[in-house]
Amino acid sequence: MPDSSSQGIATTMGRGALAGFLGAVVMTAFQRVVEMPLTGRKESYAPASLVTTLLPIAPKGKRSWRRLNYIAHFGVGVSWGVGHGVISTRAGLRGQRAVGAVFAALYASDVLTATALGLYRPWRWTFEDLAVDVIDKLVLAEATGLAFEQLAAEGEAAPA
Repeated sequence: MPDSSSQGIATTMGRGALAGFLGAVVMTAFQRVVEMPLTGRKESYAPASLVTTLLPIAPKGKRSWRRLNYIAHFGVGVSWGVGHGVISTRAGLRGQRAVGAVFAALYASDVLTATALGLYRPWRWTFEDLAVDVIDKLVLAEATGLAFEQLAAEGEAAPA
């Protein structure tokens, strides 16, 4: 039988996964409704490119690429949520302090990993490219943090 600390981390990770999924929904809506119409940016296939770089997957056709891209996109959101849950809980952070700490850690990791894999070339980004990347992922971090706080509060209020 798992001890209470393993149940606690499992609960934290589960809440984080759900919060990250919800954060990805908010980020996707923001991208589609606000950011992409303002910037004229086309849909990015960076999440699918990450998966095909790491795994022996080769989607055939535009529909397969798009499906993989959405799965990977939401997978990234879920992983940010799990990271948010673990980092904020372990560090005892809440609210904007948690969002800031988690964003700094996960955004740096995201850019460094994608750059190391040859998927990003941030030294070639324009200011607009950088701003779009930071703002989109900050929306993800804020929405994930808000969802995590709400889920944690509901969990604390629930009878045992």
